[in-house]
Amino acid sequence: MNPILNKLKISLPEGVISFSPEDLERCSHDKYIGASNPPQAVAFPSDTQQIATILQFANTHQIPVTPRGAGVGYCGGATPVRNGIVLSLERMNQILEISSEDFIVITQPGVITAQLQAEVEKKGLFYPPDPAGRAESSIGGNISTNAGGPRCLKYGVTRDYILGLTVVLADGTICYLGGRTHKNKTGFDLCRFFVGAEGMLGIVTEAILKLIPLPPFRACLSAGFLSMTDAAKAIRSVFRSGLLPSAMELADKFTLQAAWKRTGSDIFKDSGAHLILELDGQEQSVCAEILQAHEHLLRAGARSLQIARGNNECENIWAIRREFSYGLRDTGLKKINHDIVIPRGKLEEYFEFTDSLQQKYGIPIACFGHAGDGNIHTNIMIKPDNQQQTEISRELTQAIFQQVLNWGGKITGEHGIGLSKLPWWELATTPEERLLHQRIKKALDPQNILNPGKFIQND
Repeated sequence: MNPILNKLKISLPEGVISFSPEDLERCSHDKYIGASNPPQAVAFPSDTQQIATILQFANTHQIPVTPRGAGVGYCGGATPVRNGIVLSLERMNQILEISSEDFIVITQPGVITAQLQAEVEKKGLFYPPDPAGRAESSIGGNISTNAGGPRCLKYGVTRDYILGLTVVLADGTICYLGGRTHKNKTGFDLCRFFVGAEGMLGIVTEAILKLIPLPPFRACLSAGFLSMTDAAKAIRSVFRSGLLPSAMELADKFTLQAAWKRTGSDIFKDSGAHLILELDGQEQSVCAEILQAHEHLLRAGARSLQIARGNNECENIWAIRREFSYGLRDTGLKKINHDIVIPRGKLEEYFEFTDSLQQKYGIPIACFGHAGDGNIHTNIMIKPDNQQQTEISRELTQAIFQQVLNWGGKITGEHGIGLSKLPWWELATTPEERLLHQRIKKALDPQNILNPGKFIQND
């Protein structure tokens, strides 16, 4: 037991600081399989003041602190590479207020996304950001990576719903930023400053989130195409018609074959590409618009086409979509997951590019994701424990990232840099951009205790 950390333990209520081997092991990694490192202690605070006490102590003694939400990130952002303390927010899991009058929800960071959505919908309200892992991801983690999801095409991502934050800085200072009003131009927009910061600038302990009225009706189209070219043609046709779907998801042949083996759903069996399109709003207008979209997909060459109307039917379609990742895991191959984002107009070229890489290297690349905003989850599928394919996967990643950047895209749309994309941080940014990151980090965390060892290197 570290004697310095033991001093911290006795200054806090019983159970806040743990040295148990089980907690240390569980908090040594997230879902990124490329790195694991045990902390010296795990903190389980239950309120803002306890977090302030922990950070003030850590800052004084220069102890690294790695924030942790639900631990389901894909990039190693919650891996404590410098040991120290893992600050787990899992016990701060209360929804503090839902206001139908102000259209806000006030929540602690440990609340699971799907739980928050279910609670606000009981009041006829709507929190749109919907990462695919919403059943297990936390609001704090969503804020840390600025998570999106299928509905961000129409509604935007996490940052678009942040009205106020309570943030504890590295030295223990508690800051109350923003508020419960939907407009605010009092100084800098400091709330969004902490969104997507991957826990390196401060710890979010409370969030005021914007809500909107719950759309009363939704409808979906599930369409199979012979080729990705036909699917891309359908997407262009829908947008040119003036329709704005709430979500538009696309999957390639390899993903569909894996999904078919897992689900047995014949809609995936013989498709070279598959498109899911959702519309929401007033029932009469949605029913009319879904028929318009149906015609556009037919003219673009849809081979199979299913219409779902209402929540239950739509959820049946999305439940199958959420099996894509699990279907890829069922192949027995190791999935190296990237979440690149490209300009929407490059969608068809991107799939052609990944096809050419598969042919050149002989390694499958499974692509699916948010066609509406260009955020495509790109999975390099290699044999486990195969060193040659592991080395090739790095070449493939380099080629993919370089091409994406050449097109004006980005190497991550919502998962973050973490550890998995750290080798490409300099490729993806300019020297001036990196220097600005370092200056901001130095100003807020001069001792570099918050999530050190990640993409900002100030030491």
